[in-house]
Amino acid sequence: MPVSCVGRPKTELDTPVLLVDLDIMERNIATIAGACRAAGVAWRPHFKGIKVPAISLRAIAAGAIGITCAKLGEAEVAAAAGIRDILIANQIVTPRKIARLVHLRRSADVMVAVDDAGNVAALGAAAAAAGVRLRVLIEVDVGMHRAGVLPGAATVDLARRITATDGLVFAGIMGWEAQAVGIADPADKQRVVVAAIAQLAASARACADAGLPCGIVSCGGTGTIKYTMHQPGVTEIQAGGGMFSDMRYTTSMHADLEPALTILATVTSRPTPTRIICDAGRKTMSADGIDPKPLGLGKIVRIGFSAEHATIELEAPSASPAIGDTIEFIAGYGDTTVHLHDTLHGVRGGIVEAEWPVLARGKLA
Repeated sequence: MPVSCVGRPKTELDTPVLLVDLDIMERNIATIAGACRAAGVAWRPHFKGIKVPAISLRAIAAGAIGITCAKLGEAEVAAAAGIRDILIANQIVTPRKIARLVHLRRSADVMVAVDDAGNVAALGAAAAAAGVRLRVLIEVDVGMHRAGVLPGAATVDLARRITATDGLVFAGIMGWEAQAVGIADPADKQRVVVAAIAQLAASARACADAGLPCGIVSCGGTGTIKYTMHQPGVTEIQAGGGMFSDMRYTTSMHADLEPALTILATVTSRPTPTRIICDAGRKTMSADGIDPKPLGLGKIVRIGFSAEHATIELEAPSASPAIGDTIEFIAGYGDTTVHLHDTLHGVRGGIVEAEWPVLARGKLA
């Protein structure tokens, strides 16, 4: 049985190892929860990049109403940990998964996204046969052009079909204004968000006008939250990755949150005075869209990642760090880093305070 590292300095951990600074994470949770309260919207943070139920439970304690999941397997893990109000912001379409979803409904108030009439019929038949009522949200394409029905009449038509289907409850609509996340100029980003959410809100009003009350209007990620939460008609925000934050959220998505997620690595080779080799590569930390950032070094000319190594080239020769020293990297993108690890270590003041198994790791189905 592994020996607990709680109470030990983080620098004594075997590397590579995934860390979260608890002080920073708690500030991020408080910031998001407080902003949602001030804006008068509920907070349903996404679980897909967190994957540790204990952290989602901290968000719920801070005011979140439940969580959002990308996959059914994640929802099953969350429900087993005692989380009850769960949105699966994805389509569940195969008979085996639908059977799992209906079974999960017996232990959690799970909702699922739909964008197809045939899927609605299949979900309803399974739910009715099992004697449960399943809440569904219509996913509306508000400009991302991934899944979702068109705003307006198509949304109303599908809402009518859901309402007429035994076993289902029309709970509302959701969308994701992803086309805005990478826009650097605040005015341009706000303009794109406003246009996207206006389509979502108009679809909700159209449903209500047709006698189909739309209780939930769900949207908003970490990269757009400060604009999305203030749009008329929005009832809840899904931003979750900002609890950890990382280089992608703060640099590419321009989120006003502190990076809390880091990877600790050990220097294993110094072939030249300007080259540093670490024991953490792409199998340890994602460089998906942006590189992880090493801390505490001088000016860096280049950083590269292979499967098991990071290679750092310094501008000026330096004897430090030496072989055996550690380097801490801010995660490049937490959503594609956390799932690479079995354990997340919560650190406060440089000391390990918690060790959490990444229980939703590998839950891809």
